[in-house]
Amino acid sequence: MHQKDLSKTHALYRHARERIPGATQLLSKRPEMFAPEQWPAYFTKAQGCEVWDLDGNHYYDMSHNGVGACLLGYAHPEVIAAVTGRIEEGSCCTLNPPEEVALADELCTIHPWAERVRFARGGGEACAMAVRIARATTGRSVIAVCGYHGWEDWYLAANLGESDALSGHLLPGLAPAGVPRALKDTTHCFPYEDVAALENIIAVHGDNLAAVIMEPCRYRDPDPAFLTQVRDTAHKTGALLLFDEITIGWRTCYGGAHLRLGVTPDMAVFAKALGNGHPVSAVIGTAAAMEGAIQSFISSTAWTEGVGPVAALTTLRIMRETVVWKHVAKIGGSVQKLWLAQAARHSLPVTVPGTYPCLAHFSIDHPEANALKTLFTQWMLERGYLAGTAIYPTLAHTEEIVDAYGEAVDEVFALLADVLEHDTIDAALKGPPAHQGFQRLL
Repeated sequence: MHQKDLSKTHALYRHARERIPGATQLLSKRPEMFAPEQWPAYFTKAQGCEVWDLDGNHYYDMSHNGVGACLLGYAHPEVIAAVTGRIEEGSCCTLNPPEEVALADELCTIHPWAERVRFARGGGEACAMAVRIARATTGRSVIAVCGYHGWEDWYLAANLGESDALSGHLLPGLAPAGVPRALKDTTHCFPYEDVAALENIIAVHGDNLAAVIMEPCRYRDPDPAFLTQVRDTAHKTGALLLFDEITIGWRTCYGGAHLRLGVTPDMAVFAKALGNGHPVSAVIGTAAAMEGAIQSFISSTAWTEGVGPVAALTTLRIMRETVVWKHVAKIGGSVQKLWLAQAARHSLPVTVPGTYPCLAHFSIDHPEANALKTLFTQWMLERGYLAGTAIYPTLAHTEEIVDAYGEAVDEVFALLADVLEHDTIDAALKGPPAHQGFQRLL
């Protein structure tokens, strides 16, 4: 294996760090989160599950695949054709694109409980929209959260602690700098499957609780009674239930995971895979819950362009026709099995939790786990794979690609076993270890 030439990529990233605060627009796409000074920051082409960087290096993406946005794989030809057609006819106009009405109808058909839909273009802003609507509908202010829901003030207010240091003690790594102190006590967190913690929030803020917003599931199904208990508890105090389906939606079934789990919310939020990489997000809800969308001023020019709805309509059709959720479960399951097999083969302290295969991941049970994780990425890059300890499988991943990936994992796990045996982890690293980001509540 030889070190790849990344001179153009590194030069641009160095410049970006001087020009763009934080260097990238998304924390999860910073090279430092994978392998500092080694992970390629930029791409020139992405097709299927293949990526080419600025220096012409080719990789198979066995990592986040657009941070979960490209469930059909990069640049799916039918989605690209539909989007191109809309662009050629004009994507923004004084008038509105009719496709947004068709998309609203389609989402309500998939989710028969929903009667109203509003669109945005990003997941975080859609969650902010849903929270605004809930507050307007109920006339209340406090929000209870369980999960990750974006960067906006309403959410980071959960980290406005008692001290002037604004310590993010509930959601580690999410600094609330710049969030007005006046928002303290407007957002409160409770752990997953802890109804008692939600009841404690209600005991103090029940009369002013507007909504509970949460990911219905993340890596596994909850106890069958949990979501029903949350819904009933929220409704008893007059609050609404909002499901954030931005990540899990479409991955375990067609539609929101709540359809499979059999619990109906008052509103649900979709983004990421909804447009297969093209910006579109949606808030769907009952007519009663969405009443606040009429009362409150919620409006943006960017929400009226036509590419997002066209991409979503095409993506929904392809997901349904290909039964994509079953394919990614199969691919993810194959990856989980090879991780376990190769770890056993090389006596590595690797754990593969029994999570949804569509969000497969492994952990390394060792005091130097982060350095070992970085080494794994470093050596997989040399073999032509974008790889970390997690994968979001796509329709573009095949068993043949997984088999080739497995051969590379076999080689790299052998190298990891060797550095552990000889205590040469630091010497093997070609850069600093990966940074460690925020932790979810789930």
